[in-house]
Amino acid sequence: MKNLGILLSGRGSNFEAIAKNVAAGRIPNAKISVVISNRADAGGIATAQRLGITALVIPSKGKGRESHDREVAAALQQHKVDFVCLAGYMRLLSPWFVRQFPYKILNIHPSLLPAFPGLEAQEQAFAYGVKVTGCTVHFVDEELDHGPIIVQKTVPVLDTDDEHSLAARILEQEHIAYSEAINLVLHRKFKIEGRRLKLIS
Repeated sequence: MKNLGILLSGRGSNFEAIAKNVAAGRIPNAKISVVISNRADAGGIATAQRLGITALVIPSKGKGRESHDREVAAALQQHKVDFVCLAGYMRLLSPWFVRQFPYKILNIHPSLLPAFPGLEAQEQAFAYGVKVTGCTVHFVDEELDHGPIIVQKTVPVLDTDDEHSLAARILEQEHIAYSEAINLVLHRKFKIEGRRLKLIS
């Protein structure tokens, strides 16, 4: 059984999708052992409590990045977390934190990386006029939205779209892609060559 730790700052819709897939057996031999937020008002905390999952608030306000990360890492280790999943966690992780969980931290980003990293990726894609966008699940390294890619899903940009309808369709694919990526890293052997994730048969 692999233990997942979820870090979130908001409503946590990707967390909820992961939790549903774990409960339904679509992510076998896994459980969410803890959900941690840096914000007490995060909707994802209430969702975790409703689902009977341990939920912790570790406030980040007024703390240095690494000192806060050390508190979060201690809580993850206390709950014996094997993989950390960022689900709308609105903090940059310190290099120290990333080194504690090498190739064990997953993030989802609402664009086809390396296009449109950072905040408001859906709006960036819409404003740029791309015809195809999507989402990317990747390992977290010490740079923003940069680590090796695990899964990507494409979403066409329709003439009828605005940035809100586009974001909603990307989110549907995020909910599929994240669980796919978790299954892959939990249950398949892989190696990282440069930036490429290669499955070992």
